[in-house]
Order: sequence, then structure tokens, then C-alpha cells
Amino acid sequence: MTIEAQRTAEAVAAQDATTPAVAVAHSPTWQTNLARLQELGEVLARHGLRTRLMTPPGRVPSLHVVNPSASALAEDVYAGRAQDGRWWFWWSWAERIASGEDPEGAASMIEHVLAVTG
Repeated sequence: MTIEAQRTAEAVAAQDATTPAVAVAHSPTWQTNLARLQELGEVLARHGLRTRLMTPPGRVPSLHVVNPSASALAEDVYAGRAQDGRWWFWWSWAERIASGEDPEGAASMIEHVLAVTG
């Protein structure tokens, strides 16, 4: 995990730890994360991948993505801001996938990582 990604994760965790779950769920940041993940989910569906939006109480939303040809190939994706204020899609291990402004690019990368190779 990069230092920047760790700081982003720590900032989200700190917000979640000090803010009631209901307030976090209705915060502008939470809503933006959710909207970006919903948009990405629609693009991934067009790429033939299955997605499920995850919104656990008091936690940041994530998108669970599965290759329907090989269900063991699955990953959770997050949306969030980096320290520079730009939005990104992130892997669960806190590595950037693509800009939050580029859901098509993110979908292509996710599709590539979850592809069955033979």
C-alpha cells in the first residue's frame, strides 16, 4: 500500500469512526463515491462482468466485481479522493486503477485483471 493510499484509507476510517453511520451515508463524499461506483458498475455490466454495490453501515461503499465465467476471479473496487483532491477508482489493496473521470478505462483494467487466461 502506498503512503498516499494509506493516508486516504486512514482519513476515511477516521471519518467513519467519529461520524455516525447515518451521517456518513448522507455525506457529500459518500454520495459521490456511490455515484461513481454505480456508473462504473453500469460500464462493467456492458463489459460482461457481474457487479454488486456494497453499502455496509458506517463504511465506505464498494463495488464487488465478478467474472461470470470464473467466479473465483472477483475483486472489490472503491472510489475515493487522493491527497491531491482528484477522484480515483482503487483496488482493495489501495492501488489506483484509473481516474474517477474515466469509468471506461477503469472497466477495461478491471476486465483485464479478472480475465481468464489459458
